[in-house]
Amino acid sequence: MTESTAFAYLQGHKYLNLTTYRKSGEGVPTPVWFALQGERMYIVTEDNSGKVKRIRNNGKVTLAPSDARGKVLGEEVAGTTRVLSFEEGTVGHQVLQQKYGLMYRAFGFFWKIRRITPVILEVVPA
Repeated sequence: MTESTAFAYLQGHKYLNLTTYRKSGEGVPTPVWFALQGERMYIVTEDNSGKVKRIRNNGKVTLAPSDARGKVLGEEVAGTTRVLSFEEGTVGHQVLQQKYGLMYRAFGFFWKIRRITPVILEVVPA
């Protein structure tokens, strides 16, 4: 990734605050793991989560570096998000695995036990 990419300022952060929007326009911030590859960002979440439902309705999001509890640590930028199919999500799983290592594998194990289907969100600059 080069410094000219829109998400370069997120490099080195472990979490970001992903704000999705309800039909009413109200923002719902959620701290999430993310990984960058070029101009694309990948986020993993549960397929039945509220953020997935909101993104399917409205793909516009805002992103800001944060701590694990969602305390914003930097500027917000706008992005456009879509939910990837299983096949499309392979790259996202790979870059997240590369960034988070054993912790990412542990979450994968817990998802299997709980019978949760993870999905990958792809974010591009707005």
